[in-house]
Amino acid sequence: MEANTRSTGRLPAAFLTPGSSSFMDFLGERSPELLPGNRPLPPVQGAIEAPHGTTIVAVSFPGGVVLAGDRRATMGNVIAQRDIEKVFPADEYSAVGIAGTAGIAVEMVKLFQLELEHFEKVEGTVLSLEGKANRLSTMIRGNLGMAMQGLAVVPLFAGWDVDREKGRIFSYDVTGGRSEERGFAATGSGSMFARGALKKLYRQDLTEEQAATAVLQALYDAADEDSATGGPDLARRIYPIITSITEDGFKRFGEDEVSELARAIHERRLEEPDGPRAALL
Repeated sequence: MEANTRSTGRLPAAFLTPGSSSFMDFLGERSPELLPGNRPLPPVQGAIEAPHGTTIVAVSFPGGVVLAGDRRATMGNVIAQRDIEKVFPADEYSAVGIAGTAGIAVEMVKLFQLELEHFEKVEGTVLSLEGKANRLSTMIRGNLGMAMQGLAVVPLFAGWDVDREKGRIFSYDVTGGRSEERGFAATGSGSMFARGALKKLYRQDLTEEQAATAVLQALYDAADEDSATGGPDLARRIYPIITSITEDGFKRFGEDEVSELARAIHERRLEEPDGPRAALL
């Protein structure tokens, strides 16, 4: 029986009709123009100047996974924002870090959060971590048209796999291609330098605090080589965002915790500017 949409206070029939548990499918069917990738861009000449987020890093440890990001957004050769947030909870047991066009990336994250919440409410259960990674892949693929015009979004997704009882990390390319990373991963303009640092620092037996220190060291190295990545700003008290996802759920490290780690690393780098030394053998 069709809902009576003429009555005041009643939802339209579309909202009361059984259908897909995917909010993206619902939106694509009812209002496809609201999906980020379906919005037409006006004709432009040359590159589109828009704020871009940069470096995201993730490290797994026996009890979960740590996901972190620097705070700088750039627009060409200009620092557009010094305190942008690039790491967000996707749901209770997963998080996503964004690199790429900041405005579209934040909108995509919000849509992803809503997608997972919608699934849980319709199905009465939480989507598996593998399923969440696949849903994000579909969203990135839907943005391919904008990516080809320079408005790409390349996130890093991490979470606690309830079934496998371990932390997992997934990386993506602009076409939505998904890869599971082992141990650690990085994306964004400073990712090459962050990955290089993590290759020397990562161990399988890291504690949560050691994993947090490792990602902070990696972001420090990335900022040292990549102008688009911002390191800890001690003068302005702006520090990278560090989060962890364990069997207890998502947690964001407090500013005091990150500040203490950042200042300890800074003090040590006054003696060794290039960071910790790795053994030759």
